[in-house]
Amino acid sequence: MSTNVSALQGAGLRYMLAKSAKTYLNMDAIFSDETKQYVEPYDPDSGEVVTFTLRTAKNNVDSALFHTSRKTFPMSKIKSDGLFDYYAAKYRLGKEVLRYYFSVDKNGSRYFYNKNGLHSNVNEDFNFKIVPGFRTPDWAKGAIMYQIFIDRFYNGDKTNDPLNYEYLYIGRVCKSLAWDHPVETDDICNFYGGDLQGIIDKMPYLQSLGVEALYLSPLFVSPSSHKYDIQDYDYVDPHFGVIKQDGGQVLNFDRFHNRYATKYMARTAEKVNLEASNELCIKMIETAHAHGIKVILDGVFNHCGCYNKWLDKPGFYKTMGYPDGAYRSESSQYNKYFLWYDTNWPNNDCYDSWWGNDNHPKLNFEDAPELYDYILEVGKKWVSPPYNIDGWRLDVAADLGRSPEFNHKFWQDFRKAVKSANPNAIILAEHYGDVSPWISGGEWDTVMNYDAFMEPLTWFLTGVSKHSEEHQGHLKCNAMAFENAMRYHMSRFNVHALQVSMNQLSNHDHSRFLTRTNGETGRLHTRGGKAAEDGVHKAVMMEAVVFQMTWPGAPTIYYGDEAGLAGWTDPDNRRVFPWGKEDKTMLQLHRDLAELRQSYPVLRGGSVEFLWNEYGILSFARWDESAKIAVAINNNDVEKSITLPVWKMGCRTGEMTCILATFDKTSEHWEEIYKVDKTNEKSAKKYAVESGIVHLTLPPFSSIILAE
Repeated sequence: MSTNVSALQGAGLRYMLAKSAKTYLNMDAIFSDETKQYVEPYDPDSGEVVTFTLRTAKNNVDSALFHTSRKTFPMSKIKSDGLFDYYAAKYRLGKEVLRYYFSVDKNGSRYFYNKNGLHSNVNEDFNFKIVPGFRTPDWAKGAIMYQIFIDRFYNGDKTNDPLNYEYLYIGRVCKSLAWDHPVETDDICNFYGGDLQGIIDKMPYLQSLGVEALYLSPLFVSPSSHKYDIQDYDYVDPHFGVIKQDGGQVLNFDRFHNRYATKYMARTAEKVNLEASNELCIKMIETAHAHGIKVILDGVFNHCGCYNKWLDKPGFYKTMGYPDGAYRSESSQYNKYFLWYDTNWPNNDCYDSWWGNDNHPKLNFEDAPELYDYILEVGKKWVSPPYNIDGWRLDVAADLGRSPEFNHKFWQDFRKAVKSANPNAIILAEHYGDVSPWISGGEWDTVMNYDAFMEPLTWFLTGVSKHSEEHQGHLKCNAMAFENAMRYHMSRFNVHALQVSMNQLSNHDHSRFLTRTNGETGRLHTRGGKAAEDGVHKAVMMEAVVFQMTWPGAPTIYYGDEAGLAGWTDPDNRRVFPWGKEDKTMLQLHRDLAELRQSYPVLRGGSVEFLWNEYGILSFARWDESAKIAVAINNNDVEKSITLPVWKMGCRTGEMTCILATFDKTSEHWEEIYKVDKTNEKSAKKYAVESGIVHLTLPPFSSIILAE
């Protein structure tokens, strides 16, 4: 992305200077990135010769240079068009990550260009980067993903629903709730009945929404509704699969602490065929694939559950004839699977756990090589036949070991194991902070994109944090803060990781984006569920969806966002899908934008550059050789007139077509642009391009997408 055009200069000033005054440097014409347009080959291996291209205004620079950390190379002008010159340099890659930048000379002065734009000196933190041999799955580049919290999506098989009082878990009674029952603060053992059959039943719906990949919350055996406390990594939980009592494997919940057993016979006390649930999982994956949808499972390898047979805190496995768990005996073969702070047995409550939650005991990979190898086998097993999942999302991945060095080694080995079984499987991690160390050495493909997507966009559009727990009004509509944050955090990615990054507005750990639009702070236990719905601003949510569906990365819908679900952060963000009560306008917006994204490949792999940003206004360009797209968003409560310098994409004169627009249906100005009733509509309106500029008037809280 190039230097931002300031409001004082005007959108067309630098362009006009490029046309008429050779003494001036047209700063905004200078552009390069890591896409196919500017790097050839796009995904090189070590030893390959790569051509790097830099764009400048036509006849506007005296010379151009290509810089690595060690050497500088002159660039040659290889072609020109009506607006631009293109300079190129060739460089043979070594085995290490290549970090590079450019410079141009003009009238005796030198200016440096990297992901931070054009400056008089270079900040190497923003340099472009090529990782030799690093590739991400083509199917995931720009794919529309959909996250399902399984228990809350759809109940396709009521016979596998947990029974009321079926068991106790960490002092909570298992409860089976009606689908319309409000989420309770103590939600860990509340079940609504969503299951794999429900996903199978709704596969046509997902396909109609344009979904290309599913990311499923954990589905392995676990006593909780969220299942981030896994008991068994080899089997799907029968409450998500099939309750088949035929003397098979044992489903190991806390039946021996079931004080209600005299009234309610716990099915989990019986021998349950866990293979039957695995077989249903295979059917679900095959059904998804038949609908053109990939499947990503949640890999919770940082910790397991306290009921896991390796720990066996309640003593269930011991009574069933299994070897002693580490909690039951100091001499357990699993003792080293956990890190103990006090070895003075039987004071055995002092095991390391995730954030002090003793139901989430951390796994001690450093001291248990057999555990290390087993989890690698789990990673391979599920991406291999007969399951054939298409990748893993890794829970709290950077916290897995006790040192960064160990973590890097583990994930390098995990990548080798998974990719050896399925080279097209994606490996994406939950991660906050600098991603660059994890995508430059053969570990992850990408991350859940908090820093370079969810957080900056949330602050700009709503002024509250992604948890709805903090309000910072100075960040709302602050285009400069937004652009600076995006520019910095996006610079941590290489292009292959960026194009598959999981761009979410909401998920299972943060408040629903629709709730954030009310500008309020709170949680379920402090404000109640209704307050999460009060005062929400649907038009702001629609702006966010337009941005999500047109920005680089994999737009990932959290189930129910497309239906208008609200909710505070965990657990209120895990409300059930409102089947039959969907917000039809929001649903149609998602379908229109998915169709648009699939019709314009440029939105998956094209270049991106900001066009005109000011208070409450964001606009950017997406372009490649196939198409040119401009997107503009007005987050102000008043109408705004803006000028878009579409010449940056190579547009000089002609027309751009309005292909989709969204707006606040309370706006009085929509008729100036849109010709239909107050819903989202594809429009045939044309916008003239005059000297490389498009003039727009945007109604309050509106978005528009233009195509050449």
